[in-house]
Amino acid sequence: MPPELRSAQWYAGTDRNAYIHRAWMRRGLPRDAFSGRPHIAIANTASDLTPCNAHLGEVAKSVRDGVHESGGIPLELPVVSLGETQMRPTAMLWRNMAAMAAEEMFRANPIDGVVLLGGCDKTIPALLMAAASVGLPAVVVPGGPMLTGTFRGRPLGCGTDVWRLSEEVRAGTLSQEDFTRSESSMIRSRGHCNTMGTASTMAVVAEALGMTLPGLAGTPAPDSRLLEAAHETGQLAVELVAEQRTPADVMTAASFHNAIVALAATGGSTNAVVHLLAIAGRLGVPLSLDDFDRIGSHVPLLVDLLPAGTHLMDDFHRAGGLLAVLREVRDLLDPTATTVTGRPLVDFLDDAESWDREVIRPRETPLQPDAGIAVLRGNLAPSGAIIKPAAASPGLLQHRGRAVVFDNIEDFHARVDDPDLPVDADSVLVLRGCGPKGYPGMPEVSNMPLPRKLLERGVRDMVRICDGRMSGTAYGTVVLHVAPEAAADGPLALVRDGDWITLDVPARTLTLEVDDSELALRTPNKTTLDGFANPGRGWERLYVDHVTQADTGADLDFLTGSSGSAVSRESH
Repeated sequence: MPPELRSAQWYAGTDRNAYIHRAWMRRGLPRDAFSGRPHIAIANTASDLTPCNAHLGEVAKSVRDGVHESGGIPLELPVVSLGETQMRPTAMLWRNMAAMAAEEMFRANPIDGVVLLGGCDKTIPALLMAAASVGLPAVVVPGGPMLTGTFRGRPLGCGTDVWRLSEEVRAGTLSQEDFTRSESSMIRSRGHCNTMGTASTMAVVAEALGMTLPGLAGTPAPDSRLLEAAHETGQLAVELVAEQRTPADVMTAASFHNAIVALAATGGSTNAVVHLLAIAGRLGVPLSLDDFDRIGSHVPLLVDLLPAGTHLMDDFHRAGGLLAVLREVRDLLDPTATTVTGRPLVDFLDDAESWDREVIRPRETPLQPDAGIAVLRGNLAPSGAIIKPAAASPGLLQHRGRAVVFDNIEDFHARVDDPDLPVDADSVLVLRGCGPKGYPGMPEVSNMPLPRKLLERGVRDMVRICDGRMSGTAYGTVVLHVAPEAAADGPLALVRDGDWITLDVPARTLTLEVDDSELALRTPNKTTLDGFANPGRGWERLYVDHVTQADTGADLDFLTGSSGSAVSRESH
């Protein structure tokens, strides 16, 4: 017997309220729209100001067709859209707001299930957080990466080559004119970044969590197969309602285990750490920062993709995609994890072939044998910090150097190219005031550009430490997500120029070589304190007052856990 539909709470009956709900929705819907047909919301993050998601309107049409074909009623629901490249001060400031708004809209409206359309970095995490909190049947359609653009015959990796080319301009090895000329080649088609940046990573993670059709992640945005899969997802959404299969049924501890394995094997973005922690927090799944090291640190890097490798996302899709990667590390997966299809993830691996062994390496010949994100602890990061060894310089993974400290990003930009800056290749650049509270919003500034005078000498990497984040398209020996952040009374606020800092990634330590007794006497200087944000009103005020630290997902403290889909009161 089919379950009673949630939407019937609005539409069933003969009283005035049921009349109002039906009458105002009758604009072209079939006569039987309110008689046992599930109502499926298509949560669409399409926006011209989120250029990576601008094509999702077309994807939504294919979802709509699939819902119709399976007997459902598709209803497009625009939700908050976050454009990583466009929003100031940082899109991460708005992730929790987007999640909260989507959660409330899912709960407030007469819907039985939801299809989540996301692409650019924060949209998939925000939608998954919202869906986890409401608990309605849900499934993700990732918008897909763009095709590869070229400049002077060389492929361009979105983001990664922006960082590379801009450093070459500062080093004097590329003209400003050529740098500007490459701009029109960087973005070849619709879709999000074509590197294994955060957008691609979160699509991979969503599939590894079981929240997409298996095999979908990484399908390029212009590829017709994306629309085919969107149609199938619309059909699946109706099935999910019939089976009452919810995000909590799919995203279990076993699923998060598999997501961490996938993150390491593909060389995914460090941003996935903070997003997975936040999603798990909404579900009540016990996931900690240390789990990323415990599960992922010894997973081999198998995907040769920028920024950790050389190829790009359309190569990855052509070579077999995520399922081909997971087949190589099948023994590291939790076989109990299921998917939105109702079948275990591992059921889809038997036929997953790798068609290009340069792009997806065999288990026996990985790019790196131990590529997972490393969690560091020590007196400089009591609650933890992370580093991505796959994107770092091997020779800097054990390093000791003197600190060169910047109190905020404006201080950094003002002084980094000063020829009198007391810095050399062995120095450790320290940037603070960039955490969830201090900025606010935890911007992607941790991969600081190197001082010009060192670039001119051929230096291309240094140890950098920050309480902010780093773009998934970025690279370098960067320690980030330092917790507690400086603005939350973390030790990072007490570091002074010239202090010795030791980074030892194999030992998982980050040490400020200052005696505890001296640290106890230190207080943040006025410049440091003045650099922390102190908004007086609006969302930023709410965010600063309630955001948690990076080691627990930087969610709002009152949004952890779930509230379900029940709404007890009528509106009329």
